[in-house]
Amino acid sequence: MTIFDDLEAEQDRLEEILAGLGGDQWAAPSAAEGWSVTDVVLHLAQTEEGVVASVGGAALRPVRESGATVDQFADDMVRAQRAEPAVVFERWREARRAALRALRTADPGQPLPWVEAPMKPATLATTRLAEHWAHGLDITGPLNIAFPDTDRLRNIAWLAHRTLPYAFALAGQGAPDVRCDLTGPDGVTSWEFGPDTAGSAIGGPAGDFCRVAAQRLPAERSALTATGPHGPAALRLLRTYAA
Repeated sequence: MTIFDDLEAEQDRLEEILAGLGGDQWAAPSAAEGWSVTDVVLHLAQTEEGVVASVGGAALRPVRESGATVDQFADDMVRAQRAEPAVVFERWREARRAALRALRTADPGQPLPWVEAPMKPATLATTRLAEHWAHGLDITGPLNIAFPDTDRLRNIAWLAHRTLPYAFALAGQGAPDVRCDLTGPDGVTSWEFGPDTAGSAIGGPAGDFCRVAAQRLPAERSALTATGPHGPAALRLLRTYAA
């Protein structure tokens, strides 16, 4: 399985869930503050269209001179393009397939422009998987729909660990080595990231690790442990997205 296959599988799961929603569920509040379920899907459609544009050489990015943050930019886009659920659902379905085709056929060694920094297609696909998974939680949680963890979380855990140096640098704290020793969704498999020689570590369930990184679970409410001089800071700075 490639990252593109995992992204497709995650999107297939979400599409199956969305196809079964009724009108009241589409209009219901999601766990993304201020957004309905329809708004979340619209955001996913817009950003998937951004992937297609990125492969074509354009970047989806806030207008920095206006002082807009990434979140503000995303919210403005959603507010400007709200539509009926059926229209939004079809827009996302078309956009996600077009984005996946574009990523699969892009030059694997050529970084693509994105919100904060260029990314190679495989890394951008990983961020898209993380985004769809996180927003899948936003949709299914309030609606009490099952959304079990899968082995695809390994991609998201890798992304969160890979992003730690950026997060430390953004916080003005250098880029210390941090090891992650995680347990996969089956409760047995070990996922390890980072050098054995790292003096700091984060350990615990991969599902909690990914939720903390996606800002869907406060670190203090997770089952994660942080050790060493930089472990607690790493847990606090953990993320899967640009800010």
